Amino acid sequence: MIINILAGGPEDLLPDLTEYREESAIWIGVDRGVYYLLKRDIKPLIAFGDFDSVSQEELTLIEGHVGELKRYKPEKNETDMELALNWALGQNPSIVRLFGATGGRLDHLFANVQLLYNPLKANKSAAIYLIDRHNTVFLKEPGTYNIKKNLAEKYISFVPLTLNVTNLTLEGFKFPLKNRHISLGSTLCISNELISDYGTFSFSEGILIVIRSND
Repeated sequence: MIINILAGGPEDLLPDLTEYREESAIWIGVDRGVYYLLKRDIKPLIAFGDFDSVSQEELTLIEGHVGELKRYKPEKNETDMELALNWALGQNPSIVRLFGATGGRLDHLFANVQLLYNPLKANKSAAIYLIDRHNTVFLKEPGTYNIKKNLAEKYISFVPLTLNVTNLTLEGFKFPLKNRHISLGSTLCISNELISDYGTFSFSEGILIVIRSND
């Protein structure tokens, strides 16, 4: 099962959502993201939010087109995106994609990046991606991984989420590494590129943020 979640970040940073409209995919709207979906003729299965970022006219449209609308007070312990993601993970999906989660307020951006950790914390097997027009972001636990060249996102960066990431090895990259330790705050692994159709990266401890980007 694939679940796509669209939040209310700046609309100009959204990718072309038609690329993600698999027949089996379930769409969830978060706050103003529900309106963005309806504008694109995508009907979300369920919607979450306090809806303080939509006009009364837009809210009326949302209420008329979404069957299950979960409304919350602005004063709550979780963000709207976290509430939607927790629901999504409860459906045991194989993939979750987060859109509309970057740009605008930096507190929302950092919170949404940290939400990528939730499946690992909950021992869920779902692969979760944060996607905008210029970036795809995901987390990896220790292991060895293949990564494919993609000219649309030619830059690949590795950023530690934990205090340390140990024995990081990069093969098939313009700037290779061998058993290198990187710590929180390091910029050593920013803006690397693949020189082969495929590369590999591996590490033995820590959690990595992997960012695939274009200009």
